[in-house]
Amino acid sequence: MASNGFHSTEDEDYEASFRENVLGHSAEMPEGTPVVAGVDFNDFKERDITVAEMVQHMANVGYQATAVSDATRIINLMASFPFKSALATRSWEQPSDSDSLEHKDEIFLGYTSNLVSSGLRSTLRYLVEHKRVTCIVATAGGVEEDIIKCLAPTYCSSFSANDAQLRADHINRIGNLRVPNNNYLSFEDWLSPLLDKMLDEQEASKEAWLGRRDQARDAAKTTGKKLPIIEDDTLRWTPSTFIARLGAEINDPSSICYWAQRNSIPVFCPGLTDGSMGDMIAQFTVRSRNRLKGAILDIDMTRDIDKFNMISRKAEMYHRKMGAIILGGGLVKHHIMNCCLQGGGADAAVYINTAQEYDGSDAGARPSEAVSWGKLKDGAPSVKVFAEATVVFPLIVAATWAKVGRREC
Repeated sequence: MASNGFHSTEDEDYEASFRENVLGHSAEMPEGTPVVAGVDFNDFKERDITVAEMVQHMANVGYQATAVSDATRIINLMASFPFKSALATRSWEQPSDSDSLEHKDEIFLGYTSNLVSSGLRSTLRYLVEHKRVTCIVATAGGVEEDIIKCLAPTYCSSFSANDAQLRADHINRIGNLRVPNNNYLSFEDWLSPLLDKMLDEQEASKEAWLGRRDQARDAAKTTGKKLPIIEDDTLRWTPSTFIARLGAEINDPSSICYWAQRNSIPVFCPGLTDGSMGDMIAQFTVRSRNRLKGAILDIDMTRDIDKFNMISRKAEMYHRKMGAIILGGGLVKHHIMNCCLQGGGADAAVYINTAQEYDGSDAGARPSEAVSWGKLKDGAPSVKVFAEATVVFPLIVAATWAKVGRREC
């Protein structure tokens, strides 16, 4: 008896193809592979969840939540580095005993100016105040905005604005922040006398050295003895010593620079003149040429890059670890990682920024690209968090250095 149904070879082929392509059996997942899971707030019925607990429970959420948790784990590894004594001595002389070598690990912190313009400045200041990092790289704005905030406030507003009207009102916009131009006038009023003082100190130092040299020459002529070598100990400013002086002069505990100079944490700024500070130094140079017969304030970049790279070279020489925490990209990211290259590569790295890698930018590059350059050791714990730093970095700090028991050095 013939069937009313219709069944063809094509149907059989389709069914077999469907099973192979759609219903194929999976390979076994490797043992220990984490299972996706989120925060179950039912576990916290009787009390509030802490930030540290929240971040811990984000580990297996996926996407950038997992990256934030990974960053916390890696920074906790860095926090276990016995680096505190590196802050106590900055001489870089070879230690007298090998046991002290392990106590000079370095943690580099880099950040861009917009983050200091924001309220994240308080978090950055906390890390420096409590000696959680050993070296800082900042943009010019990351330095000057810190000082300016000691003189006048920045205001919250919105990203939507009549920018032409703001210009007419002499109010500057940084995203959804507002900075009255009067803030920069206050900064100039504060900085200009200090530049005068620093130039006077520089020139007085030169005069003192020339006096000692001439005195030694006269003595050599009189006695007929060979002219001794007179060490040139003239005061020479560098970006890092310039910034340390700003921190000392502002004398305000809300300032990152204040705590950096107080705790002997160097702040390097290879782009020192790229901002309001550069404008003021340029104007000051024109004035000082007339006042002191051509004398200008010398700020020596060469000495700073040698000092900066020496941190990395000494780390390699004495088998110390190097960790890098970089918020934002561009100059600060490249400068830190290039320094780590000098010492064989960083031992751990956390990047936090929103840049993508498709344009080949350094900001967008993930840690794995740094491995290809030798800036990060192969296999070193690292993560890039694709997120805006003001959102995630306070969470990370709350779950690491700011936990009870770690708050004091």
